[in-house]
Amino acid sequence: MTVAAAVAVLVGVLALATALGLLLRARTGRARPTRTNDTRTTTTDPTTADLAPAEAFGTEATLVQFSTPTCARCPATRRQLDALAAAHPGVTRLEIDLAERPELARRFAVMQTPTVLLLDRGRAVHTRFGGPPRPAELTAALDTALAAARAATAPTAPATTPGDESP
Repeated sequence: MTVAAAVAVLVGVLALATALGLLLRARTGRARPTRTNDTRTTTTDPTTADLAPAEAFGTEATLVQFSTPTCARCPATRRQLDALAAAHPGVTRLEIDLAERPELARRFAVMQTPTVLLLDRGRAVHTRFGGPPRPAELTAALDTALAAARAATAPTAPATTPGDESP
């Protein structure tokens, strides 16, 4: 192999590695909605039911953080989620240590820590974040889940027809 060919291969490998690194960095912390069905369902998702006792879940939404003892970004994510939960009544944060429950890493396809799941009031996964969540995307996802919960419990006005109105 000539020197020019070796340099070309090296430049190509570096360019590919840089592109992959930038792609992974761009995807870290992005919201990924996981539900395509009706968000007003209130049945308990069997895959999340055994994460914690029922009283550990929020009445409106739950922020589940998967972490490990060696995770450098988990403490900052914990503070971020705690602040968000404190600002929204009925929202709680639940932390799962994957060192103590490694089977959950496979079940929830956790490839990095922190990984955050936003569960709706029925404990179904609404949104997933791989890596520390971007604050604006996390807030938007939580607002969407809370709005869906409010819409599901809002009373509907009775239908009236013209002429049925009483003075």
